Amino acid sequence: MSFQIKQIQDSESNLKVVKIFNDTSSAKIVLNQGASLQELTLNSIPLIQDLHPLKYQETYASSILFPFASRIEDGAYSFENVQYQTEINELERNNSLHGFVYDKEFQIIEQQLESDTASIVLEYNETKLTKGFPFTYKIQLTYVLQNDSLALKVNVLNTSNKSFPFTIGWHPYFTSSDLYKSILKFDSDTKVLFDKGLITLDTEMYTSNSEIKIEDEKLDDCYFLNSNTVEFKTPNYTLNLNSDSDNSFLQVYTPPKENVIAIEPTTGISNSFNNKIGLKTIVPNQEFSIAWQLQVTNHQ
Repeated sequence: MSFQIKQIQDSESNLKVVKIFNDTSSAKIVLNQGASLQELTLNSIPLIQDLHPLKYQETYASSILFPFASRIEDGAYSFENVQYQTEINELERNNSLHGFVYDKEFQIIEQQLESDTASIVLEYNETKLTKGFPFTYKIQLTYVLQNDSLALKVNVLNTSNKSFPFTIGWHPYFTSSDLYKSILKFDSDTKVLFDKGLITLDTEMYTSNSEIKIEDEKLDDCYFLNSNTVEFKTPNYTLNLNSDSDNSFLQVYTPPKENVIAIEPTTGISNSFNNKIGLKTIVPNQEFSIAWQLQVTNHQ
């Protein structure tokens, strides 16, 4: 069966869904939840599943994190000698968290079907100036699905007349048949140290071989990456997550749900708008692009 693309309006939840699927692989994208990838199956292997009873507004599951990944301490930052105050959406820690597009509605711009590939381009155009981020931008997401892989390209265009700072990330949660027996591998020699509010304090040398046996660890950690590949090995499959961005970072988080882990590639770390680690600037009419790819191998 060739790939198909179908739009679904869920009247009960008020969600606008796009489903891409064939006999063995499928992707479910929710347009009005930041065009986030809420379900993913490759070669009949479920990789991303609904996190119910956890809520999207609490997990940011598979959301695009822009114009900042992670946190801005107290929502305050300075850029080009101007002080800004963003909305606080992590009330318990008094921080701004994960940017502004995770709850926006994206529009379908283009879709293409071939015998072994399906792709869809989604767009959100920010035209409103907010007090904490008085800049406009256009962000496009391109999802490309094949039987054993999914690619996600993000393209940002600065449509305002001023430069603005940004970092960007992706927040997917992956499922394992047994997270205790799963392993995460990556190349790093630097780990981020957080305070109690998960704001960056410092960094330290990371002397491990960058292999984490997850077992019963409760993780909420961030690492500087020396390479662009992260491997997640479970009893049933091995997943490789690749980025085309240099100088990237990895956030790892185990939520309060069994056999699930967030593996988050980002271009910046907590409080980048203040500590400048990974922070980028985009000038008017300039574009920035980044792409991530998931490739799965079945063990059975």
